[in-house]
Amino acid sequence: MPRRRSPSSSSSTAPRNRTPQPVRVRQRTFGDFVKAFLAFVALAVLLVGVPAALAMTAGWPFPETFEPMEWLKQDISVSTFLGILTFVVWLAWAQFTACVLVEMKAALSGVGVPGRVPGAGPSQLLARQLVAALLLVGATAASFTPSLAQLGQTFDDTQRPTVAAAQQTPGLFAQQQEQAAGAAAAVAEQASHSEAAPAAAEKQGDTKFYRIQPPEGRHHDSLWEIAERHLGDGRRYKEIFELNKDRVQPDGSRLSEASLIRPGWIMEMPGDARGGDLVEMPDDAPEVSPEVREQISDYARTGDGASGGGDHAQGSDQAQGGDQAQGSGGDTAQVGLPEQRPAPGTGHADLKRPAPEQAATPAQDSSSFGLPEALLTAPLLAAGLLGALGHRRRQALWQSAFAGIGGRRGMEPPTPTGDALDVQDALLVGADPEGVRLLDRSLRGLAASLAAESRPLPTVYAAWLSNGDLHLQLAQPSGKPPSPWQLGQDQTFWMLARADAESYEDVDTAAPYPGLVSLGTMDDSRLLLNLESVPGIVSLSGREEDRAAVFASVAAELATNGWSDRMTITLVGFGEDLTALAPSRLRHLDGIEALIETMEAETRQRRGALGAAGHDSVLTGRTGPAQHTRWAPHLVLLAAEPSPEDAMTLAELAADASRLGIGYLVGTGSGDLPGAAWEMEITGEGRLLAPLLGLELDAQLLPAAHRRAVVELFTDADPDRSPDGPGTAPPFLVDISEQGRPAVYARLVGPYEIIGLETPDGERSALLHEALALLLLHREGVHPRVLSSALWPRGVTDDVRQALLDRLRDWLGTDPDGTPRLRTDDNGRLTLAKSVVSDLDVLRSLYHEATQGKGVDSRAVRGRLLTDALVLVRGPLLADRPEGRYRWLTHEIVDAQLPLLVADTGLALAEFHMEKDRAEKAIEALNAALRTAPADERLWNGLLRATHALDDPARLTALASDLVARSGARGLPPRTEALLDDLLPTWRDAVAAAG
Repeated sequence: MPRRRSPSSSSSTAPRNRTPQPVRVRQRTFGDFVKAFLAFVALAVLLVGVPAALAMTAGWPFPETFEPMEWLKQDISVSTFLGILTFVVWLAWAQFTACVLVEMKAALSGVGVPGRVPGAGPSQLLARQLVAALLLVGATAASFTPSLAQLGQTFDDTQRPTVAAAQQTPGLFAQQQEQAAGAAAAVAEQASHSEAAPAAAEKQGDTKFYRIQPPEGRHHDSLWEIAERHLGDGRRYKEIFELNKDRVQPDGSRLSEASLIRPGWIMEMPGDARGGDLVEMPDDAPEVSPEVREQISDYARTGDGASGGGDHAQGSDQAQGGDQAQGSGGDTAQVGLPEQRPAPGTGHADLKRPAPEQAATPAQDSSSFGLPEALLTAPLLAAGLLGALGHRRRQALWQSAFAGIGGRRGMEPPTPTGDALDVQDALLVGADPEGVRLLDRSLRGLAASLAAESRPLPTVYAAWLSNGDLHLQLAQPSGKPPSPWQLGQDQTFWMLARADAESYEDVDTAAPYPGLVSLGTMDDSRLLLNLESVPGIVSLSGREEDRAAVFASVAAELATNGWSDRMTITLVGFGEDLTALAPSRLRHLDGIEALIETMEAETRQRRGALGAAGHDSVLTGRTGPAQHTRWAPHLVLLAAEPSPEDAMTLAELAADASRLGIGYLVGTGSGDLPGAAWEMEITGEGRLLAPLLGLELDAQLLPAAHRRAVVELFTDADPDRSPDGPGTAPPFLVDISEQGRPAVYARLVGPYEIIGLETPDGERSALLHEALALLLLHREGVHPRVLSSALWPRGVTDDVRQALLDRLRDWLGTDPDGTPRLRTDDNGRLTLAKSVVSDLDVLRSLYHEATQGKGVDSRAVRGRLLTDALVLVRGPLLADRPEGRYRWLTHEIVDAQLPLLVADTGLALAEFHMEKDRAEKAIEALNAALRTAPADERLWNGLLRATHALDDPARLTALASDLVARSGARGLPPRTEALLDDLLPTWRDAVAAAG
């Protein structure tokens, strides 16, 4: 997906993964070595000398026998008092030893904040100072950077510290472990500067500072919330970020993204900040511990240092220009996600998943070709729409064939034009059917594994798709996930790697989370929110047209996605035309009154059904014996803003909705909706904001013009829609006379052969053959991006695509008049000259001429044309295509068109022979057609009639037995069974006797 770029002056086009810049380390002095030596002596005396002296003088603190009652009966003597005192000293030593171990572990591991030993207080402070002094000269420069175990990892966009990057998995309500202020290594560096702190404090004047607090309750502290509390506006978080960007924190890390802040970090605040938990300098803050005061003093000096923050850092970035971009990735993380809301406790910048074409094709490529970018960047939505459109077109083909719709427009679906054609091309380019398949199998596989272990489904708030991996965010910890799932960053995340997802196969279980729907991307990680699990209403504010684009995208994906079962989506206030996408899933209501009446009845019904089944929620019902029955979700999309009274009624209905499998997404113009559990806002720039959730996404949209084009594609393919006018001719007919002999002839029906061209040399031959096959199957023209995405689903650069087109153009050559056989039309689409044809083109033309052209008035001409057409059929389409290629055929309906065309040809030729009572000839024609269309019931029925005309009951019985064997457990189709009853009433007994 092309990433959105801001106009920031610090943008960079450098490659994304860069080596981090190391934290500068102060040179050691002789005094440092003296301090380290004295600290070593003190630690040795306290940790080894004290217990050794106690053991030699007073003995071990534990008695040789354990007799509490005898001890109580003894008199209190001087020895008893000394024993108690000795035991207390042993306890103090054990506590101090624990403090030293905790501080040493935190300093060496670099994880940042050491844990607190209960009741330690001054003991832990003394241990920290001694350990810091000892490590000041004993540690290398790596001790002042985050964890050694994470060195060598890739960094994205900025010189992000590994200690922060280690926690970067997708998160929406992430809770991190509490971490207090300062690693021991950083404390040692601060201690060496403690004498200079007063001067720095005086320099700062009345500058205010804030210390990031540990998480309280569910949410983690974020810059947005800090700005909201102390500056009165959460949007001013950017000012705090600019003041502190890239400055060294107490644990040695740096602030590189607004979404990545940690407990114990210090933030310089704007001068107008207000609030009781701010610290003003100089050190006139008795409520602040000396240690924190020391950290703030040290941090205050960095504002004017080389690593400075705020405007200084930005100016430094601009001054360094390309050198910095090449060295550290510049500031592309902030440019890539402009105005990003800080997520509570976790970021996503290291979790990139490029769209299929995005990896190598620049963003401007899509706009230069004029395809709708909203669909190019929505792979799951595009895949769902493309799959549903293909199903609709196949349904129209079969319905027109079996119901005998007048005009038989089923041979070719209507060719889209204008916006509809652009949208169809965008769907072909942007769709990720493999991603949909893996997501569906992964979720159903998880449900099956939990059911096998008799475990309920956990409540899932959201799913993140990142680089092929799937992260499920749970409402609460639910234990260890079943294999191959793994725990993520904490107990509320379950993660499945793409390689493990590919091992899943189709399972017969209900979709566990059908309410998941794509909302957008953050740092190329795609968020799917589970609307069904939200504990209340989700509100969406913004301009009406922007809200409508979000609602249309949500409705279209829910109606066509592959990971939902028996979904019901109710549209209110918009989208009546969208019901054409999936009439069985989408329904439209006229107003809020009808919605409330409907939902009150359904809420009562679901509560009663859950109670009768003994389930506490629909999730437990989906994995038990009741699956596939009554636990399908119902999602309400209300675009019209309700009145306060209606909003309160909806809030009451939604209070228990997540347990019942009902979700509500409600639009509001004011941004204030009574009873809303989660609030989101869509901006005019296409950003989806949810500040309280810590989200700022590139929203997935379906604008009004694209929505109309999508609906047009579906309505044109509606099997119940009458054809407009004759319009029954194929879009491309060839001259079937002797004078129309083509210059290049490709045989696609059966093994692939090309006549009239030399076979290309080298490995590119297969690629050129595949490109030509795609162009031959789309005589209306192929968009260059459609061609490249078909040949290279994982993406390709412009120069490689252009090189292929040049080679293809050279291979096809030119016509005698010098015109190239590969051309570009006025819309930029690639087309073939009429001198390049395929046997499928000839087959269509022969059938059309026999049934609607010269063959209508001449029986002899009709018979010759139909015979010639059937001779062309040598097997299925591209029968010998190599493994792994031609995957784009899954998007095509030619696999349904060709059998129908062959069946129609065989039936027409059989009818031609039966008019002259040539039953054997008719049987020969039908058998030839059955080799390509073996499942066409019309051919079998025609074969039964022709065989019956031979007046040979034994042969008819043998054919009936063959049909029964082919039908298997499903049995004969009703119409075939009725025909056999008419032609051979005793066929059942005869078939049973034959075995």
